Amino acid sequence: MKILMVLTSHNVLGNTGKPTGFWLEEFTAPYYVFLDAGADVTVASVKGGQPPVDPKSDEPGNQTDSMERFKKDAAAQRVLANTIKLSEVTSEGFDTVFYPGGHGPLWDLVSDKHSIALIEAFYNAGKPVAAVCHAPAVLNNVTYQGQPIVKGKRVTGFANSEEEAVQLTKVVPFLVEDEVKRLGGLYEKGPDWSVYTVVDGHLITGQNPASSGPAAKELVKLLQA
Repeated sequence: MKILMVLTSHNVLGNTGKPTGFWLEEFTAPYYVFLDAGADVTVASVKGGQPPVDPKSDEPGNQTDSMERFKKDAAAQRVLANTIKLSEVTSEGFDTVFYPGGHGPLWDLVSDKHSIALIEAFYNAGKPVAAVCHAPAVLNNVTYQGQPIVKGKRVTGFANSEEEAVQLTKVVPFLVEDEVKRLGGLYEKGPDWSVYTVVDGHLITGQNPASSGPAAKELVKLLQA
């Protein structure tokens, strides 16, 4: 199994001047699910090099087992510090692509032409595409057979109520849930902050940080089938 993970390079939260980036658990949990399943993982980001970690995701209250493991794992830290530039990656040679969230993708990946073309290449080739939390927004400008890729598909992602809870409804450029619905997607969610994943064909989505590891497990299951 060859898996590509794609991270944001955007590090400022709207016009607040506060830092943002990718959510650390949403990288570490899937990364170790993939590694432990024997997969070969390549990590890319929009600008390459070390992508920005949302400092909030690394606060004491947000620590998880996979994050603890990552902090003791020099090899994984090197992988993250040396991500490949997204424009240099194609779908060839990979079985699937996985997008961790955090708020960063709302500003760069959602409109990144390399990302859009990459997702279309994977999906058109019948290869699974997975995105969690805010990252289902990377699908917003992706089309399949001339229609939005999410149209008529069951999809989850960071809920409006979760965005409200972190008080960023007015800061983000759009709400993930609203966009899925606007594009004709069949948005679903579980209770706020609970694990909720959706598999519809070869599109896999997870609702929030806690859903990132479980979504990765669903992806592995799909690849092994």
